[in-house]
Amino acid sequence: MKRQLHLNLFMHSRGHHEASWRHPDSSPLPLTDIRYYQDLAQRAEAALFDSIFLADQLALGGDVAQAPRTWLEPITVLAALAVSTSRVGLIATASTTYTEPFNLARQFASIDHISNGRAAWNIVTSWLATAAENYGGAGQVSHADRYTRGEEFMEVVKALWDSWATDAVVDNRASGIYARRERIRPINHRGDFYTVGGPLNMPRCPQGRPVLVQAGSSDTGRRFAARHAEAVFTAHMAKATAQEFYADLKRLAAEEGRAPEHVLILPGLSPMIAPTEAEAQRMVREVNELTDPEVGRKRLSGRFGGHDFSHLPLDRPLTPQDFPDPDTVEAARSRTEVILNLVRRDKPTLRQLLGYLAGARGHFVTAGTPEQIADLIEDWFTDGAADGFNIMPPLLPAQLEVFSAEVIPILQRRGLFRTEYQGTTLREHYGLPLPASVFDDPSWVPELMEAVAGV
Repeated sequence: MKRQLHLNLFMHSRGHHEASWRHPDSSPLPLTDIRYYQDLAQRAEAALFDSIFLADQLALGGDVAQAPRTWLEPITVLAALAVSTSRVGLIATASTTYTEPFNLARQFASIDHISNGRAAWNIVTSWLATAAENYGGAGQVSHADRYTRGEEFMEVVKALWDSWATDAVVDNRASGIYARRERIRPINHRGDFYTVGGPLNMPRCPQGRPVLVQAGSSDTGRRFAARHAEAVFTAHMAKATAQEFYADLKRLAAEEGRAPEHVLILPGLSPMIAPTEAEAQRMVREVNELTDPEVGRKRLSGRFGGHDFSHLPLDRPLTPQDFPDPDTVEAARSRTEVILNLVRRDKPTLRQLLGYLAGARGHFVTAGTPEQIADLIEDWFTDGAADGFNIMPPLLPAQLEVFSAEVIPILQRRGLFRTEYQGTTLREHYGLPLPASVFDDPSWVPELMEAVAGV
């Protein structure tokens, strides 16, 4: 079968430009109104997107006075989107650092049942120092410790999702048998961070497990993705770095014994689209004029673990020495590397850097005609840089509508993107297999019977 492009809609604020909330083309609805997210999800489904995605942050940003975000808790939002759509995949972020494995496994299994097999979990190891203050106040967990905890977390949630066999539920009213107890097993996990008996208190979900998504691009994050992720969101400001990341992660996945084609790489892309390139550039200048450089300075500080950038003048070219060593940063280390690579390559002023980051926080920002955007997508897709894209419209819903109406038909005419959904689950959209179950392995039978007998 011909390789097909995958498209995910990243729903964020009123658009991915930090000043989108002020622009007249953005939605007038409050960001706490579920109709806003339902409308975006329905638009994405009508355009045949594979999936939609909600990020999350476990603390209030210091720039709240000038920068609204997506306020609603994302797993709760997915439940509302599941019943207002029928095909598009549903991805939400949840933290391995500040969540219990049993709760998370249960929540995402519930979404998968509610949506008939469209759920996915974006795995994060929370890096905000202010988030640590909201969860016990014991201090920020180090980068290495977050991933060590995350590995055990993954072991537990996978075991919980696998604790029911697919055929465990009989639901036979005549015989009085609802479930085959021998096809449900405890997990009896005892680890360094978690003690969980199991089994999960609901049947196996339609996809076997929700699809696993991850966005870490540090060395540790890449290894984590190679072991666990089925789709990877990543940020690159140039095709060359995207190609390097793509090749490296596919190699790491193979080293982990996985099929590289079952790890989809989806770089972020935030295009401003207009009938002419000049008009698209004019729209970029228009929305950039609505930004506040001091808001951008605060966000840059957050990206570097609270580092103080207040002494840097706005119009002097930057050097890597103006930034802390990424190895000392306990925040999202992969994004700090993206920013430093841009500084090394382009030597922007602080004002220029903040203007670029205002567009999509370090993801690839561009402006052009529908044909130019389609050309860029095809080039990255066919030249080893991407399996698809995490589309981040700068203005919502206006630029989503332009992308759907103008860019997607070009991709369809080129045979790169679907013209109808072929399946009903997110695994089918992504071309991913159902995960194997321990119940399919005959060697587990004696252990299962012993475990069940001891319950």
